[in-house]
Amino acid sequence: MSIATRTGDSGTTGLMYNRRVSKAHPRVEAYGTVDELNAAIGMARAVGPGADVAEPLIAIQKDLVVLMGELATAVDDLPRYVQDGFHLVQPAMTGKLDAWVSSIEAQHVSFKGWATPGDVATAAPLDLARTICRRAERRVVSLHEAGQLENSEIIIYLNRLADLLWLFARWIETKAAAGK
Repeated sequence: MSIATRTGDSGTTGLMYNRRVSKAHPRVEAYGTVDELNAAIGMARAVGPGADVAEPLIAIQKDLVVLMGELATAVDDLPRYVQDGFHLVQPAMTGKLDAWVSSIEAQHVSFKGWATPGDVATAAPLDLARTICRRAERRVVSLHEAGQLENSEIIIYLNRLADLLWLFARWIETKAAAGK
């Protein structure tokens, strides 16, 4: 089977359970932006930020696959999605992010005012990922406000993730400034 199915040639794409929607549908915008975020986090991980950042990033990428799956499922199909064994975004996923935030903050990461991305090569992709995360969050909030998203934990997760990505970048910059 070819990756080029041609089913999207008309400007539509498939959600879970064969629902066809426009490629410009807000749901597609939301999960597509999360997909872009996942790729940006992969780039950040690939540039070698150190194991203390890379290990959480791979766990986050796995969580984003769960998040994208939920976003790619119409609200009416969510019971079937869960029945088929797929997972939804849960508070425990956000809890992992909270724990990483607390861990970094406990190390007295240096930050004052606005950050200027680009001072440290391994931190810059994290800042890019953070801005994509904020865009994904806006897309998801739009879905929620339109009644097309029931699980508000997705919004909380993305909000916390953007905070964590910002902290990761500042942590890398702080360590670089200290010569570590």
